[in-house]
Amino acid sequence: MKDAIKILEKCNLCPRSCQVDRIRGEKGYCAIGNEILVAHYGPHFGEEPPISGMHGSGNIFFSSCNLRCVYCQNFQISHERAGERIAIDELIELFFTLQNMGLNNINLVSPTPYVPFIAKAIDRSKGKGFQIPFVYNSHAYETVDTLRMLDGLIDIYLPDFKYWNGDIALRLSHAQDYPSSARRAILEMKRQVGNLVLKEGIAQKGILVRHLVLPSNLAGSKQVLGWIKKELGIETFVSLMAQYNPLYRASEYPMLTRGIRQAEYDTLLAFLEEEGFENVFVQELESARLFVPNFEREEPFAEHKKDDG
Repeated sequence: MKDAIKILEKCNLCPRSCQVDRIRGEKGYCAIGNEILVAHYGPHFGEEPPISGMHGSGNIFFSSCNLRCVYCQNFQISHERAGERIAIDELIELFFTLQNMGLNNINLVSPTPYVPFIAKAIDRSKGKGFQIPFVYNSHAYETVDTLRMLDGLIDIYLPDFKYWNGDIALRLSHAQDYPSSARRAILEMKRQVGNLVLKEGIAQKGILVRHLVLPSNLAGSKQVLGWIKKELGIETFVSLMAQYNPLYRASEYPMLTRGIRQAEYDTLLAFLEEEGFENVFVQELESARLFVPNFEREEPFAEHKKDDG
């Protein structure tokens, strides 16, 4: 794990490849140096049913983000970097604290800038007999090399494939290479953990791909879902999220000032059925109001079953 930390001397953890020396405290796009910043942790009940279940997911929200979406719903954390600095030993202690609460897993939210620290903490935790799965919950804007540091350490990958079009990704998340980077990252995630495996309805290992529907098809949703079918398979667990809410700087972008319409969402549900997807989670449009930075979520997901009529 020493080699993983060494990458911070010339940081290229994500596709931005800032090349700054974070060990010496230099900061690139994510504005994180040689530190771990945790904004919030605790039981969470608003993830997809195989993640939250009845007992909840042990979410750890890391501060900052290397994507910076203009409509970010957690902007106080992701953009303003609110959080408490902790050491690797304290992160390990946090893992065990959450495990002892009887939660289903440890859910690492926005972990990309911290991968070397996380890899070391997970490795040491598993050496001490840690039992529950680790979930890597990200936007998929990371490199294959970074993900390979986690091979054998992460049990469940929970990526959000956000955009199909690079120009849209540039305008809304300042990352024109997002689509190609996300495709490579998600393929690597699938290689590591395979399809989602459940035990009594709770995820043990595998990948569950999220996709946030945006107004006016800005995300290129059908193209994203079509790629998932072709490259990952119709058996892939997919979460079609309806929770878009025009927060942060969304008011500056006319295309983002409204929520999605029921007809937009229903069109994508019909597409998923037509394409034969077998495992899909859906949201009510009203759930958007629940997804605010206080992290109080009330089971917004449901399983979508095909009408065999």
